[in-house]
Amino acid sequence: MRSTSAATALAVLFSSAALSVVAAGPASAASAVVTQPVGLVADGALQRVFVADQDNGRILATDYSGTLVDVNVGFGRPSDLALSDDGLTLYAVLPTTHEIVAVDAATLDVRTRYDLGAGVDPREAAFAGGRLWFSYRTTDESGFHGNLGVIDPAAPDAAAAVTLGQLPEGVAPYYNAGILDADPSSPGLLAFHDSGDRAGAINLLDVSGATPQVVAKTDSDRWTLDIDLMPGASQVLWNGYRKLNYADGAFTEVAGLTETGWHGDVSPGGLIAQAYDRHVNIYKAGSATPVRRFDAGTSSMGEVTWAPDSSRVFALAGNSDNTYTLKAFTGPALSVPTLTVNAPASATRAKQLTVTGKLTANVPFAAGTRLTVTRTDLESPNGKALPAVTVKADGTYSFTDTPPAGGKVKYTVKYAGDAEHTAASASDTVEVSRATTSLSLNNNGKLYSYGTDVKFTAHLGTTYKNRSVEIWADPFGGDKPKKLIRSGTVNSDGNIAAWVDMTRDTAVTAVFKGDARYKPKTVKVTAYAKVKVSTAVSRHYKTAKIGTRTYYWFRKSTDPLLTTTMTYYPGRQQRFDLQVYYQGSWYSADSQYFPLGTNGKSAVTLEAPGESGIRARMRSVYVNGSSGDSVNSTTYGSWKYLYFSN
Repeated sequence: MRSTSAATALAVLFSSAALSVVAAGPASAASAVVTQPVGLVADGALQRVFVADQDNGRILATDYSGTLVDVNVGFGRPSDLALSDDGLTLYAVLPTTHEIVAVDAATLDVRTRYDLGAGVDPREAAFAGGRLWFSYRTTDESGFHGNLGVIDPAAPDAAAAVTLGQLPEGVAPYYNAGILDADPSSPGLLAFHDSGDRAGAINLLDVSGATPQVVAKTDSDRWTLDIDLMPGASQVLWNGYRKLNYADGAFTEVAGLTETGWHGDVSPGGLIAQAYDRHVNIYKAGSATPVRRFDAGTSSMGEVTWAPDSSRVFALAGNSDNTYTLKAFTGPALSVPTLTVNAPASATRAKQLTVTGKLTANVPFAAGTRLTVTRTDLESPNGKALPAVTVKADGTYSFTDTPPAGGKVKYTVKYAGDAEHTAASASDTVEVSRATTSLSLNNNGKLYSYGTDVKFTAHLGTTYKNRSVEIWADPFGGDKPKKLIRSGTVNSDGNIAAWVDMTRDTAVTAVFKGDARYKPKTVKVTAYAKVKVSTAVSRHYKTAKIGTRTYYWFRKSTDPLLTTTMTYYPGRQQRFDLQVYYQGSWYSADSQYFPLGTNGKSAVTLEAPGESGIRARMRSVYVNGSSGDSVNSTTYGSWKYLYFSN
């Protein structure tokens, strides 16, 4: 089953959790994770990258940013991929079916199947001298035997294209199918390790003629994981870090790379990409020290390969879950500079300060290298360019500046990059002093009747440019948020006012956000509001004065009903205070809390005394805290006077 539909391809991938795609470095891409990758190759003609997923029998194609563009399945357990010199044909090595298939690199459709015969288990393949060379293994009663075969794409049919037993005289693998490498810049050469994954000899073969010929050969005690031909040099890279020169039929080991490696690849221009541990190192031709390092995986690295134009390098980065992520790195041959900026932690506004720093890289910079400098502050929030600074021979630089604005001042230094270096940027921040202004707000601590409209006036002292003040009101209680009630410029006297409807205790805040020369400032006051409370008396038979006071008159056996109306708040209770008159004075008899209904009412019946001549008074009270909440200030209702007659 296959599909060129991106949606269908992704559905297939997600169903087996075998692949996703990721971006790395400057390039952006979707994510690609393979469970057991083999045969990583890059196609310059189509600008695609191919990798086979051995566990899931698939070939995957991404673009140069690593985005998945195609997938084909049904390849059993592929062991390697190889690409024709023109980049149009991809060859997949399939040991389980004893064949090699030619795949259209543009569509991943299988075009030709080359049957190698029962018992022939191919392992690796490389395209050299216009033909596809492959290593393979056979088995008989004496054990395993490795050999070399070739496929000629120009043959009239698939059967005629395959030739086995191509090992030249003197090359005798003793155990396994060998490891191969070829390079388009050396079209007639094939590197061949004659045992694969075990100690054996490294052979360089000339495959430009009718039969392979040995050009050079090592001893048979070389444990080999990877071999790479070095373009433009009589040299191979062994296991990603050791170099072997060849001449007069023999290899001689020379100074290798400073970092140990496992896998390597060499670009047509001689750049070396080395995969080891959790990173990829890049070396320039003739250099033993990396020019750049890419941190790639969280576990050991897999294969690495160059784009034919050397514009980027592709790597299989190991993950902690034993999968590998395909990553694409751009600008691989550029050295990455380290740029530092050191500014003082604090400084005085309008006084000169000095900023220092250093620009370093493992590739030297040209004399007179210049850096751009930008200052960002309250006066220049988008940044203001300062004079460029020249880097000294030791990489250090310094410049002076007199910050016109206070607050956080950021100095950003940038290196634009060049043909050998990436761009770099760094910054540091200085806390520059600002003056303190005055800000006041009236009405602190004042108590108001419920619903009073109160004018709060803020006064702002001397500032530089900003003359704006915000006034916020925050009523007590969790059900009403803090709210901006006024924002604007103070008048010529420095004042700005806002009105608050005092239905609750309220915190009022004035905020000056500061400017380039004066610090921000905030002041807060709290004003208090009573509740609205009234008490209605019923069941009396008349009202009449006793002395100068009006009383509600009740029969001595009638129970008065007192109904309190109070500003409602969830859980609120009102307190009833009862006092009795005796021999010219009022004496407290009882105080008791009663809940308010959601309509703010509380009706309380007072038991009749059963005696005549009794005078009493009652009032409703809201007590901050004791009445069940603290959103208003304690409020006393008016006394209601009661008289019990006969």
